[in-house]
Amino acid sequence: MSTEKAATGPGAMLDLYNHPGHLLRRAQQISVSIFYDEMGGELTPVQYAILSRLAEHPGIDQVSLAGLAAIDTSTGATVCARLEEKGLLERKVIPHNRRQRALNITAAGQALLDALAPRAQRLRQRLLEPLSPQEQEVFMGLLAKLVHENNEQSRAPLAVRVGDK
Repeated sequence: MSTEKAATGPGAMLDLYNHPGHLLRRAQQISVSIFYDEMGGELTPVQYAILSRLAEHPGIDQVSLAGLAAIDTSTGATVCARLEEKGLLERKVIPHNRRQRALNITAAGQALLDALAPRAQRLRQRLLEPLSPQEQEVFMGLLAKLVHENNEQSRAPLAVRVGDK
């Protein structure tokens, strides 16, 4: 059976190769593979997400940063620790709350993000290249809707801050 054709009929949703969950998992595998191909091995996809969110939200606390990257807080803590070890971010105690840390991207972290920007653009182009420009627009709109409408079903929902909508 061809995996390129969308099946119809009562058994279509039982066919693994036409199940949205399976196709999304495969798309994630492909995305990660292309990520490393384009971006190299300096950062993982999650580290890149954290660092890019931090660049846009300097001084944010670790829990809020994890929410903006849609990762659980324990993973966020581990990722931030690794980025700090690499000298890409710094953590400072927040004076009014000694349990929280304010995070900031370092000059080295910003330089790395800047250097990776053209690669991130190529990554996006390669992921979407099988689609026509019109299909890309439709696909991205539908994918964003799927993710947004199912956000609360995630183990780590995306936290939307005021002004980020």
